[in-house]
Parts: sequence; structure tokens; C-alpha cells
Amino acid sequence: MRTETENHGVDVCKKVHFGAFCDDMSFLKRVFPLEEDAPFILFHTLISRYKAILSMGTIIRECQTGLPSSLLDTAHAEQMTPERLAARIAAGTVVVPQNILRADSSHIIPPAIGEGCRVKVNVNIGTSASRCDPDLEYKKACAAIENGTDAIMDLSTAGDLKAIRASIRSLDSTLGTVPIYEAVRRAGNIADLDADLLFSVIREHCKEGVDFLTLHCGVNLEVLESLRSDPRTMGVVSRGGVFHTAHMITSGLENPLWSEFEYLLEILAEYEVTLSLGDGMRPGCHDDATRHAKTVEYLNLGRLAARSLKAGVQRMIEGPGHIPLNQIGYNVSMMKELSQNAPLYLLGPLVTDIGTGYDHVVAAIGGVMACAHGADFLCMVSPSEHLALPDISDIIEGTRVCVLAAHIGNLSRNLEAAKAREVEMGVARSTLDWERQFSCALFPELARSTHSRDDAGDTCSMCGDLCAIKMLKEVL
Repeated sequence: MRTETENHGVDVCKKVHFGAFCDDMSFLKRVFPLEEDAPFILFHTLISRYKAILSMGTIIRECQTGLPSSLLDTAHAEQMTPERLAARIAAGTVVVPQNILRADSSHIIPPAIGEGCRVKVNVNIGTSASRCDPDLEYKKACAAIENGTDAIMDLSTAGDLKAIRASIRSLDSTLGTVPIYEAVRRAGNIADLDADLLFSVIREHCKEGVDFLTLHCGVNLEVLESLRSDPRTMGVVSRGGVFHTAHMITSGLENPLWSEFEYLLEILAEYEVTLSLGDGMRPGCHDDATRHAKTVEYLNLGRLAARSLKAGVQRMIEGPGHIPLNQIGYNVSMMKELSQNAPLYLLGPLVTDIGTGYDHVVAAIGGVMACAHGADFLCMVSPSEHLALPDISDIIEGTRVCVLAAHIGNLSRNLEAAKAREVEMGVARSTLDWERQFSCALFPELARSTHSRDDAGDTCSMCGDLCAIKMLKEVL
């Protein structure tokens, strides 16, 4: 059994009591990772690595003391002054996910997510045991990028996971993953998953250049008790959430991402990886939307968000699943308040449970409402949600609908670029300037091909020679 000192990670260095634990090489290698054939860790090595951790600079620390040059392109893309962007990053109300290992080699302008920024879109792709085709997932990612996504999350659970990540990482897009999926695969089952393996996989994803990680740190024993005391119709629907819940039940131990959160922050800070605090207790149906587990997790995520910011680690909050339309504003406001206005990353919310086949539309409706109340980052829901792994056509349709929801969210934020495009479209329609209309449209080629179907000339085929705009122009 580990000592109290060992359970506090780098506190081993603060206390300088090495004799009791120097023979626990597993622990030392986790806190201070070395190659397998490295010699015994010496006193001065421990001290030097600990000092390196303490002095580690992150984008938050840089923004607190100056203006990092790496932010200039991102600020320009957001039509925001670099000084304002830096101030918001320092305050934790904006994140710019970019792994330090990708900063010099990537052609990507990393997206800013949060206060005053455009609403961003993420698209999930990934293999499953039922359908493992890495080439198809690569094509899906390409299709999502072509149709306007700002980020890709690789949720693969089958095949050569490292090779799949490398393939997706080669694309010009911000990349996110959920490390516990791979950790459980390696362990063989959830009962055999331990903290060493989980943290090892997390570190590997960081070393491979992943920009943000979804980690369900707020699913702890207190949340488990709330599940028992206030049962839900669908229990736990988040895969990450159910992995941690099952592990706590079978082991009787606390979620290591909660109990060793400081150690997790050290890993993320080392690689400048953004922490996406996962919503392991998101409701899977409307009947569960007011159950206690979700709210207990909100409180935990708020506490963890504060600790992350204090440690200089960028973080955003995920939530909230299936939520009735009239509860969205309250939930978004509560998450924002508890997290000190951290960026909010949402799947949906899905505002009805019976829109199967059109859940991308259901999620877009919820997403627009959430953006109006302060949500910052929308996760695409595909037409095949709840039914099957999406194909390329599902990815294209889902991405476009989500991009549309994000644009409407930008209008609710009163962003000048979004408003200017709307004004230009109005002018183009008033003059029957079709080329200008196509260029203003979010999806120009779709607009062009639809208009050309009936060869209606200078009007659309709905009105034809009875076009109101054309008649008014002729009269005037």
C-alpha cells in the first residue's frame, strides 16, 4: 500500500523523505517517467525534475505576465485584440487548445473557445468493435473538416489506436481524444484497470500531440452515492462515466482522476494539453434531467475547474446531454457560474428523446438555445445518433447542421462578422444577385446546385414570374 506521501505525487519531493518509498519504482516512474532501462533514480534527479515541474510555463502563465506571440494569428481570426484574448485566457474564460508538440510543426491556427469568440464545432469520429475501418474514419475526418468543423475527436476503440490517432493528427485540425477508452482496451476489462495504466495512456496521448483530452475527473464516490440514492431511468450513458462508475463499484476505490488530480495537471501542463472535464453523468433521457447525479458532478467540475486554472492548465466543461428546452438556460448558467465562466462544450443538448433519425436537428435546436445562454463549443450529433456508427454522408449532414447552429449562436453573441454576412445576404437577395447569394451561403455549392435544378433564370422556381422582388423592382 502506498504511503500518504506517495498518494500526493510530487509532494514526495517537498517532504524529502525518500527512504520509505524509493523501492516503489512503479510509483516513481509514474511521477518522474524514465525509460525502462534507466538506472535507479538519484536524489538530485528527483529534485531537478520537481523544480522543472514548478517552473513549467503554460499559456495561462504567459498570458498572466505578457502577450505570447503565438496568440497573434488566433486573435486575428477572432477579430479580437491580442491583449483582450490574452486577458481572457489568463482569466480562464477562453481556451486555445494546442499541444506544445504541434505548435511549431502544425499549419493550424488553433481555435479560441470561450468568451467573445465564435462558437466552435467539434466532430467525433472513430472505429468500433463492430465496424473497424481506419481509412473510413480518416475520410470522415476529412469530410468534417471540409464542411466546417473546428476540431476532430478520435473516439476509436478498435484497431491500431495509435496509428489511427497518427493518421487523424496529420490533418489540419485541432485533435481531441478520450484516453480511458484505450486504457480499458489495454487492461482487458474495467476491473483490471489501475491508476498506473490510466495515467500512462494519458501521458502517451499527450506525447503524441493530442490537443485536448476528455477526462471524467468529476465522477467520484460522492457521485456514485447520488446514483444510488436517486436512481435514473437510463443510469449512466457516458462510456467514460460508466467506466469510472464500474471501476469504483468493483474496486471500492476512488476515481484516480479525482484523487490524484494534481498529478494529472502536471502531465497536462508539461505538454500544454487542454483539459475537457467530461460530463460522465449527463442525462441519457429527459426523465433523468433533474436527477441528483448530474448536479453533484456539476459541483465537482466547478471545483476542478478552479484547481486547473490555479495550476495554469487550460480547461473547459462538458455537458449536459438530454435536457428539455426550458431547462437549458438554467443548466448552462449553473455550469458557467460554478466554473468561473469556463468555456462550455456541449453535446446537443437534445431537446426531445423521440427525434431518432433527426437527432442532428434536435441537437442543433438545443445547441442554438444553449449558445444564447453562453455555450461556446458544440459537438456534432449525426443523423445516426442512437442507431449506428455514422457513415460519411451522416458526418457531412451532421457537421453542416451543427455549423449552422454555431452561426446562429454567433448571431446571438452579436458578433460583427456573423451579422455582416446576414446583411450582405439581404442585399444580394434584394437585387436577385445569385452569385453573391451563393457566396454568402454557409454551403455555397449546395445552394448553387439546388437553384440550378429547374433553370428558373433570374428568379427561383418557387415563384417564377410571380417573384415578389422582381415585380416590385419592375413597378418601381
